[in-house]
Amino acid sequence: MKSKRTQRKGAPILFVGLTCLTVCLVGFNAMAQGPGKRNQQKQSNVCPLENKTAISLKWKDSTQQVQSISSATGNLYKQVSHHGPAVENEFAAYRFYFDHKVSIDVYNKVKPGLELEEAAWYPTKEQQQQGWGADQYKVWSTVGCGGVRLWDGSKEVFLNPVTKRTARVCKEANHSYMEMLSEGIPYMGDTIDVLVRLTVFSGRREAKVEAFAFSAKPVKFLTGLNFHPQTETAAGLNYVASWGIHPEDVAAFQMKIGAAVWYNPADFEPLVKVDDVFRLVSKPTHYLSTWITTACEKEVGMADFAQFSSYLNAFKP
Repeated sequence: MKSKRTQRKGAPILFVGLTCLTVCLVGFNAMAQGPGKRNQQKQSNVCPLENKTAISLKWKDSTQQVQSISSATGNLYKQVSHHGPAVENEFAAYRFYFDHKVSIDVYNKVKPGLELEEAAWYPTKEQQQQGWGADQYKVWSTVGCGGVRLWDGSKEVFLNPVTKRTARVCKEANHSYMEMLSEGIPYMGDTIDVLVRLTVFSGRREAKVEAFAFSAKPVKFLTGLNFHPQTETAAGLNYVASWGIHPEDVAAFQMKIGAAVWYNPADFEPLVKVDDVFRLVSKPTHYLSTWITTACEKEVGMADFAQFSSYLNAFKP
């Protein structure tokens, strides 16, 4: 007998922000400045009134930003700019892939500043020579840096197929977030919806990832961190991390980058390391949260894996 689809209760509330809060003028000024003129203050000295976050969601080859885009097929990877919604703060940018992967990809920065509006994820070689960031991180088909999928007890389940997939972005007073809502996912004899949200904060390097399951029964989420043969890896008490050069793709110059996911061990089954990813499977739940981060060797205080690891060990989620 075919299972009836579970009614999503409260989804409109969780899929928040029909009207974003008005941001302060200095936030807009920060977006408008080129990277060479941006405030280079250290993280601890950032003024709490200055919003150094930004959002980006637009159709490919369009200059008009939109707040949401939906697709009945769930795949607009080639139709939207930078392959999906994106958010940034002064330390890094992140994007969701708008397809079956819904992976989290990373844009690394050499120095603090906002770059998405002008670079659109792909700065020129000349811009990179001038100190702009670049797309150094390589996700392939994995979850990337803290992306979320499902687990059926024996294997990974993509948030796909869907009856509808919607990307949303919103800029608030001191943070920005992007969301991907995947509706109508077949899972364990039911049909469920999953919302994944990533939030960046002004003046804070770490980003928060949340997953919501709209289902009658709890689900097992799958998350983790991918890595490559040439990268170093580490598993701490509450985090997984990688450091090194990712395979060359679109960046003009390669550099060593670090990435990490902090998690609460009590929320997960024992960590498993497979060929190209640290795999974290949650215990049955309707909600999950983790923290992610990234850095590159050209940033002050992040020259090598030892410095990056010291930062990871000092952070308290």
